[in-house]
Amino acid sequence: MSSSMNHKNLDASNGFYCKPMQCYPQDSEGFDQHPSFNDSTQINSLPVQSSPSTISFSPNGSPVSQLDSQSNPSESRHSPDNAYGSHISVSSVTDDVDDLRNTLREWESMMLEPDSDMADSYGSTIHGDKNQASVEHQKLKEMTEAIRRGDLKQVLVGCANAISENNMPTTEWLIAELRQMVSVCGDPVQRLGAYMLEGLVAKLASSGSSIYKALRCKEPASAELLSHMHSLYEACPYFKFGYMSANGAIADALKDENRIHIIDFQISQGTQWLSLIKALASRTGGPPHIRITGIDDSVSAYARNGGLQLVGHRLSHFAKSCNVPFDFHAGAMFGSNAELENLTLRPGEALAVNFPLMLHHTPDESVSTHNHRDRLLRLVKSLSPKVVTLVEQEANTNTAPFVQRFIETLNYYTAIFESIDVKLPREDKERINVEQHCLARDVVNIIACEGVERVERHELLGKWKSRFMMAGFTPYPLSPVFNATIKAVLENYNEKYTLEEKDGALYLGWKNKALVASCAWQ
Repeated sequence: MSSSMNHKNLDASNGFYCKPMQCYPQDSEGFDQHPSFNDSTQINSLPVQSSPSTISFSPNGSPVSQLDSQSNPSESRHSPDNAYGSHISVSSVTDDVDDLRNTLREWESMMLEPDSDMADSYGSTIHGDKNQASVEHQKLKEMTEAIRRGDLKQVLVGCANAISENNMPTTEWLIAELRQMVSVCGDPVQRLGAYMLEGLVAKLASSGSSIYKALRCKEPASAELLSHMHSLYEACPYFKFGYMSANGAIADALKDENRIHIIDFQISQGTQWLSLIKALASRTGGPPHIRITGIDDSVSAYARNGGLQLVGHRLSHFAKSCNVPFDFHAGAMFGSNAELENLTLRPGEALAVNFPLMLHHTPDESVSTHNHRDRLLRLVKSLSPKVVTLVEQEANTNTAPFVQRFIETLNYYTAIFESIDVKLPREDKERINVEQHCLARDVVNIIACEGVERVERHELLGKWKSRFMMAGFTPYPLSPVFNATIKAVLENYNEKYTLEEKDGALYLGWKNKALVASCAWQ
């Protein structure tokens, strides 16, 4: 989404990521329904590469990655900048499929004649002992059956397992089969499968730092990107849920304060704060003075078509129209790099801190000895905020082993793609654009990248709770009034969306599968 998800700072240097769950066009209360001028969203998307590579589609709509025709073959094989250095050719796949069929027949003969010298020799020198050969034989039979009945999920997971086991013949065979099973115009699993397949091929290349070339998506102009994000915003309630739940907690915690300071660790377009400013403008006794410190990495200027000064100008103009005294401070940096001196604290201000789908982009102890994820929470706690809001995707893609991470991604994004399906027709080109530019590269990053290159590192809310409590926070109670408001908004969407309050948090789900979690701390 998000994801995802930035999702994770490339050691605060590499960039611009297309995030499914970041700040986008304004909510449904009447603000900026048709964004104009510089209303482009901050998308945590993958860095833009000056490469002529594009994503092409086969007749059935599956993405087929292509190497730049001008690439030097020897450089392609060895260069860490080429995500497809291990590109699998059609001829090699065909040869390996034939080899697999021959192997399968040999295994069958071996099973029928377990005492033959040839079987013993074959088993010991090529495939290990007969038990191992039997296991491999069974796996191949299961995959063949899955392909026959069109079980795309099982074949995808089988391919991930083959990659994990470094079983290249099976991997290449299954990739060839998957090319015929996926389609960006198909059902939700077929569409997601097209991008997960791209992730698997990129994984084979062992060149995560060049993941951006792997998907072969041409980066749209900022205005186009905004349009795609706006379509996703309108089709699904994920953004509204995040805005409303966080704003509700902030409004409740600061309801009696005259001077308010909000530190937003990923302000994007600043759209989240329009509805809060409007609500505070009508407060009994007059509006408070509001100051917002907006933190955002400089590369997101691409989506805004300008720097953070555009956000400050927009918010200041809106606050003035509501007769709300307002100041804006820009912090052009990755949130994970923020230090005390960047946060411009002033005496007499009540502080609120907002973490909107950004902490999962912050490296933790599994990435580096510099655990910015926990450091940032300790820093915020030292500021004695009245409330800290957290909105995150409910997924486990941080430290999970590759196959488990792959399955988690498959299940999570299947729900996301299904929810898109009920609003955007399958033949709609805009739906393809939304999924390709707002979701696909997050998916590929989770699957294909490791170390600092993997910036999509989601954690389940239980883990976030542990981090907050270790930093000294205690839960801030949810407001029944705001929860009821969110529930009313969800009624305008499909009945398969679910809202659950559990253990001091709100969970937005699809068919009872939790996708986004929101909670507050003090």
